[in-house]
Amino acid sequence: MQLDKVVAYHKALADPTRIRMLILLAGGELNGGELAERLSVTPATITHHAAKLREASLINERREKNTIYFSLNHYFIQNNAAATADLIYRKADGGGETMEEKNEALRAAVIRNFFAADGRLKSIPSQLKKKLIALEHMVSRLEKGRVYTEKEINEFIKQYHDDFATLRREFIMHQFMFRDKDAYELNPRELWASWEALS
Repeated sequence: MQLDKVVAYHKALADPTRIRMLILLAGGELNGGELAERLSVTPATITHHAAKLREASLINERREKNTIYFSLNHYFIQNNAAATADLIYRKADGGGETMEEKNEALRAAVIRNFFAADGRLKSIPSQLKKKLIALEHMVSRLEKGRVYTEKEINEFIKQYHDDFATLRREFIMHQFMFRDKDAYELNPRELWASWEALS
């Protein structure tokens, strides 16, 4: 629901430490230890606040061995404020479709236009919003709680498109899946990059 996403965005920003984390990450990727040192807090505090920021899709995480690196999710930071204004003013222009109805119509149009009758992806959308819809459509077919090998993920993606390497990276980059070495697992839906918040 659009309202829930807007509230989550503002809750994520409603803390000075989290704002400072985002300001530091605007300068580039940092790991948890670096953030803790610069903000004079404990690593556990960074872990707590990072979870809140990740839930609101404001940061991305990348694991390298035992170290987690954080970076800004520029798309959602730049578009959530616009989504808030849209939510507040959407009835002021005389009504029309609700945001949920518009989103569902867009989702259906993207699936219809980018997926063939046999279910294969005709091409990877270049526009981020449409790409996220296509990625979401595919990963929704994966089993929750199952750990996949890289080979299994590649075979799954090949059902949709031959460029499995690119799509596999997109799954990780947009938080649809978590990777630990050659093991892949579906993230909870709350962590998935949200295309609904994009303008």
